[in-house]
Amino acid sequence: MATWRVLLNYWQHTRDSSVIHATAIVDPTAELAEDVEVGPYSIIGPHVEIGAGSVIKGHVSIKGPTRLGENTLVYPFASVGDDPQDKKYSGETSLLEMGDNNVIREYVTINRGTAGDQAVTKIGDSNLFMTQVHIAHDCLIGNNNVFVNSTSLAGHIIVGNHTIFSGFSGVHQFCHVGDYAFISHAAIVTKDILPYTMITGGPSATVCGLNVEGLKRHGFSAEEIQWLRRAYRVIYRDGLRVNEALEKLQAMQQECEKIAPMVYAIEQSQRGILR
Repeated sequence: MATWRVLLNYWQHTRDSSVIHATAIVDPTAELAEDVEVGPYSIIGPHVEIGAGSVIKGHVSIKGPTRLGENTLVYPFASVGDDPQDKKYSGETSLLEMGDNNVIREYVTINRGTAGDQAVTKIGDSNLFMTQVHIAHDCLIGNNNVFVNSTSLAGHIIVGNHTIFSGFSGVHQFCHVGDYAFISHAAIVTKDILPYTMITGGPSATVCGLNVEGLKRHGFSAEEIQWLRRAYRVIYRDGLRVNEALEKLQAMQQECEKIAPMVYAIEQSQRGILR
């Protein structure tokens, strides 16, 4: 997973000042930082903002209103900030906002929001969108997430931080995916995913364990992981109803604050949690 960061650093530190290819089309209302690079045949539409250190390679389409943060790297044939794929959309103004250090690979599509929600699709920092990923309208995505090839997020989805979506996985509208979750190959998610959990693949996706290796890589202590194992057993192994498990977790979070995100996710869930 470190390779994409190496590529980003290469583009940041080896190129000269701003270069816009002669075949690129940049709308006069677009605002590009002085050192932004735009490759051949790319189209930067009206009301697009692109931050410093960004590289837009060839054959990219970016439509506004869209704001891309610093050090954004967009590969060929990506479509960023185009109209939402929603029949209710009728041309109203909506927005795509992305933070810094995001990498958008080939054929990725990321759509703006709709008036049916907050009219914004919002993405944080340091996310990797691999080839053919689709991020639909009104999604809210945090930081340091990885979306492997052909992952699809439907509209109105909330994703936390440090999650991994394996290839060909898909998430239903209005679902929430918690921090440090791992969704395996071809999983079809139709309910909320609690933080720290691992999800099996296939059309009948289920929770299959705690993402222990991921937690270790991100610096969780042995004691914290042990508490999260206990919380996991309460939710998924003790045969309790969700409200009964929640009562136990509310008490347990007093002993370990890392359990609090699980409690919050259950309390806020509208679609129900995947079990």
